[in-house]
Amino acid sequence: MSARRATRIPEILKANEADLLSEWVKEQMPLLASQRGRISDAELREQSREFLGLFQQASQASDLTNINAAEWREVRAMLTALSTSRAKHGFTPVQTASFVMSLKRPLFVRLSREFANDTAGLADETWHVTTLLDQLGLHVTDAFLKTREEVITRQQEEMLELSTPVVNLWERILALPMIGTLDSARTQVVMESLLQRIVETGAEVAIIDITGVPTVDTLVAQHLLKTVTAARLMGADCIISGIRPQIAQTIVHLGVELGDVVTKATLADAFAVALQRRGLVIGRPGTPRS
Repeated sequence: MSARRATRIPEILKANEADLLSEWVKEQMPLLASQRGRISDAELREQSREFLGLFQQASQASDLTNINAAEWREVRAMLTALSTSRAKHGFTPVQTASFVMSLKRPLFVRLSREFANDTAGLADETWHVTTLLDQLGLHVTDAFLKTREEVITRQQEEMLELSTPVVNLWERILALPMIGTLDSARTQVVMESLLQRIVETGAEVAIIDITGVPTVDTLVAQHLLKTVTAARLMGADCIISGIRPQIAQTIVHLGVELGDVVTKATLADAFAVALQRRGLVIGRPGTPRS
């Protein structure tokens, strides 16, 4: 006999729907105490009511062994939407998974009453409920973690963009102050940001300042050269500033060839060179030009 014909869970859900909903909501409230500003009692009750209705329909139309069956599609979709929303609004994985897992206690109470004189039947139905809710709980957790990963990835990309601002120092002179480690992913963001600004401003000189880059190894040097090459292809000469003594020694020790790339110790020195290349001179008021 199949699990679908043997189980009495669908009829228990239907007969006890109102009481189950009330008890289940009470089970969830303490778990969501820290999120009261993000979800109201009415919202929680409506989410629970919707799930319980879909859960009952699916259990009547299908067996309880496989939530990937077509009959469980709406249940999965509802839980995915709930998990996604909670992940974006700062709920924890435990608080999100508890939406499903907290239904166990109210159901077990009902099963104990229905099978008070049938130990074997109680064991079978308890196993059905446990297996089913565990599968749904795993689905919720998986959807939650996927959303969190997407949020984290997007935030990392936004932080990369914010940490590589392209500054317009002077007419057709750009500066790219860099802080932190320069890896392949960040190099791509750096090049895209710099090239976009070169196109927008028609810049002729770009200063890449690495004062805030803690270490320079062979890989970092290669990334810098890629950025310089990309800028040159867009018609802008590059100057690398922030070459501290220890970085200079490291570059020499590694045997890295920067080619004909102009390097300066400070951003101010690099800016002075950039002005000269544009035929500009900055002097004190009243000082005659030579």
